[in-house]
Amino acid sequence: MAAPRILLIVGGGIAAYKSIELVRLLRKAGMTVRCVLTRAGEQFVTPLTLAALSENKVHTNLFDLKDEVEMGHIELSREADLVVVAPATADLLAKMAAGIADDMATTLLLATDKPVLAAPAMNVRMWLHAATRRNVATLRGDGVSVMEPDEGEMACGEYGPGRLPEPAAIKEAIDKALANPPAIVPLAGQPDFAPANHRPLFGRRILVTAGPTHEPIDPVRYIANRSSGKQGFAIAAAAAEAGAEVLLVAGPVPLPTPPGVIRVDVETAVEMAAEVAGGLPVDAAIMVAAVADWRAADTAPRKIKKDGSGRVPPLALAENPDILAGLAKSPERPPLLIGFAAETNDVIAHAEAKLARKGCDWIVANDVSADPMGGESNRVHIVSKDGVDSWDRLPKQAVARKLMEKIADELEKRTPLERD
Repeated sequence: MAAPRILLIVGGGIAAYKSIELVRLLRKAGMTVRCVLTRAGEQFVTPLTLAALSENKVHTNLFDLKDEVEMGHIELSREADLVVVAPATADLLAKMAAGIADDMATTLLLATDKPVLAAPAMNVRMWLHAATRRNVATLRGDGVSVMEPDEGEMACGEYGPGRLPEPAAIKEAIDKALANPPAIVPLAGQPDFAPANHRPLFGRRILVTAGPTHEPIDPVRYIANRSSGKQGFAIAAAAAEAGAEVLLVAGPVPLPTPPGVIRVDVETAVEMAAEVAGGLPVDAAIMVAAVADWRAADTAPRKIKKDGSGRVPPLALAENPDILAGLAKSPERPPLLIGFAAETNDVIAHAEAKLARKGCDWIVANDVSADPMGGESNRVHIVSKDGVDSWDRLPKQAVARKLMEKIADELEKRTPLERD
């Protein structure tokens, strides 16, 4: 079997130094590596270093006549088994998503007919910016495999997601991509390129809350519930798949961020309320989170200890903000406001009462008495002023996609968008 052939595009940024170790790992695994170094990348690593490790000429200039004679850029873009971009800067991702070809690297990326794997590296704010999230969602929709960056301290001193994955992790992703090449989306005749018809939420902004909240009693104890966050995360993923720009405000759950979704993590109901208010305006808000009704009135600064008396220390409670009801009364109330209700009895009756009390448009209700939170499926009832729409039990992902279809239809009635 011929050795796998990798075309490695090295973008700019301090993380470019990790490309040196990546080349070493790929060569050690018996792969053939050709490197393309962007002008920004040359500020951090040299062509000589990459050439010595890869044992191949490093390409930098699109208009180098000698390079074009030896191997034209079209041939270079198509002779590899996999094209890897590491580090993939915000600038490179934006150009890839927009189809810009203004240097050797971006021209190769636009001309290639081979699978592409991108390993992002940038400042945390750049990674979380709506423009970058849109670009990543576009690339993934086009068949590009975009890795999630590592989380940690940045060279600039900030902390968060945006660090280039370690070379060993990129190597593992390369092995997987070679074993299971991602599908390449042809440019002609694909319905995905007609967002108005096949991405029904294209041009919409959707806010989703998910998971529980944790209300601290002391540094080691908290008030919470059993919400897993699975349904909310599935809804956020389905909204992104349908073309929406999605903001997910997530309570403390160990779930991966869905592709194309902007995620903000919170712990308490007060924090969630603040992030929801800061995320407005939106076309629709889907409030899936199981927010704790109460919090400790006074959080103890140290762990509360038993005193040997057998007496239980008193715990005074305060009511948490009602995020759904507050959003219904907000001057920036979304055109479509949806609440969730997990009930153990009289599901529809409780949902109807909640609909009237909260002032939202729909309540999505489900019975958790027999199937506790955290399961993989749901049987829901959509309660609105028009009546009750009861669905059969479905996997949570299927519930999410069906809900997106209903939301897209409703938004088109309420606030139709002008589409080309």
